[in-house]
Amino acid sequence: MSSFASKRAQREAKQSKSFVSSFASSLSPQIHDDSDKFEPPIGPSEESSCVELADLYADLPPSLEVRWRKLDGRGIWAKETIRKGSILLVQRPKISVLSTKNLTEHCSYCVAGSKNGPLKRCTKCKLIWYCSSECQNIDWSIHRHECSAISSWMTSASDGSPPGEAIRTLGRILWGRKVWGESSAWWKGIQALQSHRGTLPLAAVQSHTQLAHALVRYLGVTSPTELSPYGLNSAGDIVDLISRFTTNTFALTCPTLSPLGTCVSPIAALFNHSCDPNAVIVFPRPTAKRTASSSIPNAALEPRLHVIALKDIERGQEVLTSYIDTTVPTAQRQRTLKESYNFSCICTLCSNITGSLDPREAVLCPSSCGGLCSAPFTVEKDSNFVLWRCTSCKLPCTPAAIEDIEDKRRIGQDALDKATELQLSDPVRASKLTTNMIRLLGTHLPPSAHPLLGLLRLQQSLLIDTLSTAPNASIFVDETIQIAGRVVSGLTAVLSDGHPVRGVAMAELGKLLAMDEPASAGGVSGTVSSPVFPPTGPRRLALAVEMLKNALGELTTGFGEAISGGEAGNGVRETIVQLEREMNVWRQGIRHLREDTGAITKPK
Repeated sequence: MSSFASKRAQREAKQSKSFVSSFASSLSPQIHDDSDKFEPPIGPSEESSCVELADLYADLPPSLEVRWRKLDGRGIWAKETIRKGSILLVQRPKISVLSTKNLTEHCSYCVAGSKNGPLKRCTKCKLIWYCSSECQNIDWSIHRHECSAISSWMTSASDGSPPGEAIRTLGRILWGRKVWGESSAWWKGIQALQSHRGTLPLAAVQSHTQLAHALVRYLGVTSPTELSPYGLNSAGDIVDLISRFTTNTFALTCPTLSPLGTCVSPIAALFNHSCDPNAVIVFPRPTAKRTASSSIPNAALEPRLHVIALKDIERGQEVLTSYIDTTVPTAQRQRTLKESYNFSCICTLCSNITGSLDPREAVLCPSSCGGLCSAPFTVEKDSNFVLWRCTSCKLPCTPAAIEDIEDKRRIGQDALDKATELQLSDPVRASKLTTNMIRLLGTHLPPSAHPLLGLLRLQQSLLIDTLSTAPNASIFVDETIQIAGRVVSGLTAVLSDGHPVRGVAMAELGKLLAMDEPASAGGVSGTVSSPVFPPTGPRRLALAVEMLKNALGELTTGFGEAISGGEAGNGVRETIVQLEREMNVWRQGIRHLREDTGAITKPK
């Protein structure tokens, strides 16, 4: 027989589901509330109005200002000319949460990796890890609430699994309100985040409802009145909270852009989107000393979000970042933006007024002239014959060729989706999928085209994992270098120079070239585009240094010139110095060998 306590727990669980379900019944696209909108007097739709924010965004530097425009609401604009590579903004996010798989490898406060020193686990929840007592003490104001919630969640879970990062992020937001108060600038910043409550799409209702159920369970409440201390007094408040979370969170990344978790920054959320951005949000983790005025070590100030100018930005120009992966085709970007952020993009890349060829949606000329054909994913079939025309030889693609390539692109997309899903659970099968699809699509698409570029990037990631784990990894080195070379070629075509994604890809290629050659390595060429790649011997090492220097230039721009490209830039700089030292030793050895040989063969 079950105990009275267990029966009570079951009854409370049903009650919590019941009252959340009543809230869920009111989740509707027709719900409308203008409370989240920030609208000053409306001028002409093409013009922007400066927004008075008092101390709400006190961290915003004097070179930037918040403006409002009827077309897209609030945004951030340059008050002075800003040079490419400049750091526009530095701020520690209000909330940062690691994904479950990264909890044991990074400090949950400063996000320092375990490679920098051993981590210590919270002895109560046994889920959260810290790199030092300083980080643990700073985080205790929030974790004291989170700790018991995590323990209760894991105890009640049938498999003992922890709450996901979305639930933990929402929990930290609400506990932050309790810690700092509803009148604090901290909470006002969260409240000022945009909510799509008035235009919530039907597709989002189910996911919002599931998050609401999970959040109620995580907080341990059993009735609507118990949500009042968190500022949740109605269904609309829950909708607003979850909508603000889903719309305004950013990926928390390491200095080389690998995702680590989720973060919330009200200031960074003000930057509007463009698929051709002039700025980027990164976490470069620069090396710096503790300031005299601060008792907090530099590491504990991390993770610091940096907004970096990717292009020169003129005074009076809006600063735009990208919310999504911009290496994919227009139709896919538009679909993602609509589903995740509830708007359609009209940037220059999406509108393509000039009708120029987009390397994301290009195919190799079937006539093998070396040119490219513009092959949009969204064209109607009756117009394909006209649109798919080589930009070099001007010959059109035949209907049969178009149909064949379209089928292969669809198959490639399915394979990319499946391989991405299997990447962690079954990497061997994922690698087989990507290998087969790369072979199939490689004869029809340039490296920049979708879905080939996505497959190449995934295959490179899988191969690099193999290099670090397989006992016979050296046999995969050249294959990995060849794939990495095609990735760099593709990214160079679709991203602007100085983009950190390009810089990281170049750095990875340079480091791969610097690895010890496999015994059977062959090739005589010295460039990525040459018939035989990678080269061998000294030419290989020279190419590694050349690629790393190119990467350093890109990283210095993409992660900030003032901090020399952050941790990624410093790492590449150290590798270049090491390789150049090795090359000098090799040159000296050759010179001495020649001198000795000359002395031996010199006639007496």
